Amino acid sequence: MAVQVAREGTHGGGCMCGDCPHGAREGHRRAVAAFLAKRDELAAGQGLPAAVAYSASASRQWVSDELTQSARAVAERSREAGDAWLHAVWRHTLFVVGGAVVALALAQSVTAIGAGWSAARTAGLVAALVVGALLTVAARFHRARGGLLAPLIGEDNRLSTSRTVASSWVLLVVFSVLVLALQLAGASGHKRRDELIAGLDLARGAGMVTVLAVVCAIAVVVRRVVAVRVLAQRLQKVRAERPRLADLLCDDGGRGSFTDVQYVVVNAAALVFSAVRLARRPEQLPDLPWALALLVAVSAATYFTGKYAEGGRPLVLSVVRAREAGDLDAPIRTGDDIEIRGAGFVPPGAGTPDRLARMVVRIGSVHVHVPLVPVPGGFANPSDTCLTVPVPVEVEPGSVEVQVVTAAGVETNRVIVEVMD
Repeated sequence: MAVQVAREGTHGGGCMCGDCPHGAREGHRRAVAAFLAKRDELAAGQGLPAAVAYSASASRQWVSDELTQSARAVAERSREAGDAWLHAVWRHTLFVVGGAVVALALAQSVTAIGAGWSAARTAGLVAALVVGALLTVAARFHRARGGLLAPLIGEDNRLSTSRTVASSWVLLVVFSVLVLALQLAGASGHKRRDELIAGLDLARGAGMVTVLAVVCAIAVVVRRVVAVRVLAQRLQKVRAERPRLADLLCDDGGRGSFTDVQYVVVNAAALVFSAVRLARRPEQLPDLPWALALLVAVSAATYFTGKYAEGGRPLVLSVVRAREAGDLDAPIRTGDDIEIRGAGFVPPGAGTPDRLARMVVRIGSVHVHVPLVPVPGGFANPSDTCLTVPVPVEVEPGSVEVQVVTAAGVETNRVIVEVMD
């Protein structure tokens, strides 16, 4: 009985360890709930110690430090949950592969009623089993990185739209070639073998080969373009907690992306058309019409252009003295709050509390961490267009430079302000 209770407490409904997916998820859920409760409590002005309640700046700093520590705990739990999810999801990818093979077998069995079983149906089923076995072995080797999702996950820990589309076309082409090869191996007459070999002629498969070349080139070039723009600080990239299917249709901030959606939809339609053509004429590669191939090329160009044009460096437009109600107008002095106005301070995907707490403002030679100011349901500071930070006493009076460093590590332009005695 004691052993049973101990096991239930370790890996049951209240598990918070990182050894099992359920425990990691439960620990993350509880950490998030504790953080939200603390944030709302502090936003309501409750829980402040008497030692800092007398000073607005001291209480704000104490609140920010408390929330930062809690946010780091949530981030640690989130990383554990993400790693556990990747380790567990590889088995689900095997279920998808097995389900696809079973669905193909059922479809062939149903369509064979009346028409009869043929060598092409046998070749298709054997090719599906071979591809499924290869995918199973690959998933086994990459089980710590999500199984079959491993080659589809980008450096930012999100599902890559370009890699997913290219991988889909590669799988279809490999399956088509295997079907032809298996039929050729089982063919007995010279005429039948010549017909199957002619099915690989470039004149018939030029459209599919062109589409495959385009989508594979897009997958490689987009990765290079993103890497170059990140290193040049023209694009801000923040690592995601874990991959999600929504990454295929959304940007880093979780908003629907037109370029990604149209790229996925157009290629999905072309893939379905090619699969139907293969089912109708299994003795040759799917002869993709040039009009459809051109449509995929236009969609790929739109996707690439959108990837190249997205992002941009954060920008500081102005720095002014923050004024509370009833304060007199005055120059900026040490101890005052300054308001930094601009754009791009919070990159897409960096809206979590632990990422917001990593933002820094460089005032002269002093690095000031941006305080977290909670409000019910979120934070008033920092925001994407405005930051409020105090000017520390270590800042020397005179002309000083103000610069923002975002959570992605990108630095803004410098703005000079005058600090008075």
